[in-house]
Amino acid sequence: MKALITLSKVVVIGAILLWVVSAIFTTTIAPNEVGVRTSAMSGVLEEDLGPGWHSSFPGIHKVTRLPSSYFMLDYTNDDQSPLAPLVVRTKDNNTVEIEVSVPVRIKPGHAHKVVEVGNHAKDGDGRYRYQRLAEENVTSVLREEMASLDSVGFYSTDRRLAASAKALEMLNKQLAPMDLEAEAVLVRSVSFRAEYEKQLQQIQLNEQNKLLDAASQKLAGVQQSLDNYHQGTLAQVSARTQDWVKRRAELERAYQVGLLALEDATPGAARAKLAALPAAEVEALRTQAAGIFGVDVTSVSDAYLIGINNIQAETLEYKQRVMSSADAIEERLKAEGEAMVAQVQGEYENRLNGLLGTPAGRAYVAYEAAANVKFADTLTFSSADGLPTVLRLRQFAEQFMGGR
Repeated sequence: MKALITLSKVVVIGAILLWVVSAIFTTTIAPNEVGVRTSAMSGVLEEDLGPGWHSSFPGIHKVTRLPSSYFMLDYTNDDQSPLAPLVVRTKDNNTVEIEVSVPVRIKPGHAHKVVEVGNHAKDGDGRYRYQRLAEENVTSVLREEMASLDSVGFYSTDRRLAASAKALEMLNKQLAPMDLEAEAVLVRSVSFRAEYEKQLQQIQLNEQNKLLDAASQKLAGVQQSLDNYHQGTLAQVSARTQDWVKRRAELERAYQVGLLALEDATPGAARAKLAALPAAEVEALRTQAAGIFGVDVTSVSDAYLIGINNIQAETLEYKQRVMSSADAIEERLKAEGEAMVAQVQGEYENRLNGLLGTPAGRAYVAYEAAANVKFADTLTFSSADGLPTVLRLRQFAEQFMGGR
C-alpha cells in the first residue's frame, strides 16, 4: 500500500511539473494565427511558426502572433464597414460611386518580414500598421485604375471585369514590398447621380431595343429562309409524288396488261402474237420492259411482255378446259364402270341360281334352312302308323330339298 501511495504522489508531482514546464518554456499558436519568434540574442527568426506548440524561453524569446487569414477592406455603405464607398471620376467626366471589397492577407511564409520592418505594431485605432498601409495602397490603386473606365464601361460586365483584373494586378505589385497580397477586387455595386442614372437607363434601353430590332430582323430573315425552304420542300414533294403516281401507273399497266398492243382479248392471243413477232421486235420489247421495271434485260421473261391479266386469262381458260374434259372423262368412266358392275352382278346371280338348282345346291339351301328350324320345347306326335314325321329323316330331308 505504501508503494502505491508513493507511486501516485510521483505521478501527480510529475504531471504538475510537466504542466509548469510546458507553460513556461512553450507557446501555443492558434489555427488562425502565424507566429514570429524574436530572440534577444539573434533577432527575428527567419521562419514563420505554424499552428501548434513551439519552444520559447522566458527572457530570451518573444513570440509575436499575427492573423493568417484574410482581412477585408470593404468600401461600402454598410454600417459595419468603417470605409466609405469610393467616388471616382470616369473618363467621360462623370462621377460614380463604387462599392468594392478587397480581401488582403500576409503572404504565407512572410510574417517574419512584416515583423522585421515593424509593420506588426498596432496604431491608435487598434489596427496593425500593415493593415493601414494596405488600405492606403488599395484606395490609391482603385481610384487610379477604375477611373480608366467611361460611364458605359461600368455597366459592361466584360470591361468592368477587365478593369478589376488590371486593378488587382497593379495592387499586388504595390503590396508585394510590404509582403502582402490581395485575393480579388470585387465590385459590388455601381451608382451614378440620379439624373444621369435615368439618362443611362434610357441609353441602355435604346441599346437593348437596337439589339432586339436586330434580333427581330435576323429572326425574320431566318423565318423567310425557313418558309422558302418549306415551300421548296412541299413543291419537291408534290412533284415527286406526281412522278411516283405516274411511275406507279406505268408499272401497274405494264404488270397487268404487258407491252403488247392487242386487239383480240381472247385468252392466248397475247402469247400467240408474241410468238409471231420477229426476234428483233421481241428484243426491243425486252429492253423496254427492263427500263420500265428497273431490272436487267437478261432477266426479262415472256411473262413481263404478256402481262398478268393475259396470263391469268390463259390460266383460267386452261383450267376450265381441263376441268370440262376431266368431268366428261369422269362421267364416261363412271357410266362404263356402273355398266360393268351391272353385267358382273347379273352373271353372278345367274350362275348362283343355276348352282342352287342342282341337287347339291338344293341340299345347301336345305342345310341353311334346317339351321333356322326351331322345334317347340314340348312335341305332340300323332300319325296313323304311330311314327312321328320328324323321325322319318330321309323323307323329312327330301321335303326340305324340294324332292317331294
